[in-house]
Amino acid sequence: MKVLANDGISESGILALEKGGYEVITTNVAQEQVANFVNENNVSVVLVRSATKVRKDIIDACPGLKIIGRGGVGMDNIDVDYAKSKGIHVINTPASSSESVAELVFAHLLSGVRFLHDSNRNMPLEGDSNFNGLKKAYADGVELRGKTLGVVGIGRIGQATAKMALGLGMKVIAADMFIPQVDIKVEFFDGQSITTTIVSQSLESLFKEADFITLHVPAQDGYIVDEAALATMKDGVGIVNCARGGVIDEIALIKALDSGKVAFAGLDVFESEPKPEITILMHPKISLTPHIGAATGEAQDRIGTELAQQIISILG
Repeated sequence: MKVLANDGISESGILALEKGGYEVITTNVAQEQVANFVNENNVSVVLVRSATKVRKDIIDACPGLKIIGRGGVGMDNIDVDYAKSKGIHVINTPASSSESVAELVFAHLLSGVRFLHDSNRNMPLEGDSNFNGLKKAYADGVELRGKTLGVVGIGRIGQATAKMALGLGMKVIAADMFIPQVDIKVEFFDGQSITTTIVSQSLESLFKEADFITLHVPAQDGYIVDEAALATMKDGVGIVNCARGGVIDEIALIKALDSGKVAFAGLDVFESEPKPEITILMHPKISLTPHIGAATGEAQDRIGTELAQQIISILG
């Protein structure tokens, strides 16, 4: 049987599938050619990340398709219910990239509180001619320790983020309409651990209480963070989104950054991805990454292996 990993797959995933008797194709097929390629090559399994979309047109055009797999968590680029109605298995890897995304959240948080995103732009330009000026410009950093992190969505990635926050000495609060409370176990290198319980609270109270806010929710019909929500937040709040573009109103965010209501933002995802707005890309108070939350070697190894295990379990 043939597997098309159209957005790539780790070497460990390829080896696991080949060991199970599958042929793995890693050719990157253009979106409009996916259906033809699947049919011409008798592909049974299509694996994607976030780039390739598997919509109703591809599902209808590919009667031989048995599994659609998403390397990662969110499946908004797949018509999941429709695929299932056609008897196609739809799989993902919700646990594999949690730590990688959580670490990126803290990369953005630490960058924001110490101005790394901006100093790394300006030091190459002015470091030799305006060293003392830059030193003064970036002298008002703050510590994360002792501050309150508001986690919007306390699923796997939210929990991994909460663990790191607790390790840094932060207070963690959460809002999640589906998870009333969760036990967070922070494990240390020597086998010791501590466990604390986080009880979900209202989104409105989280916005008012948090010094920093991180979003861990699927794609939404509307904004979670809009102009009204921003108005209720603390002055000088920091906001990070490593979840999905479209959950923050970027126009309202720019306005809040310009006014000083929001001290900084860290964005890995964007409303108009893959062509983020130039006002976002050029803003000195935004730390930017190009949707790389799960893009670590460790996470990709886990994702590839987990997809292979699921495929072999389903198809034998």
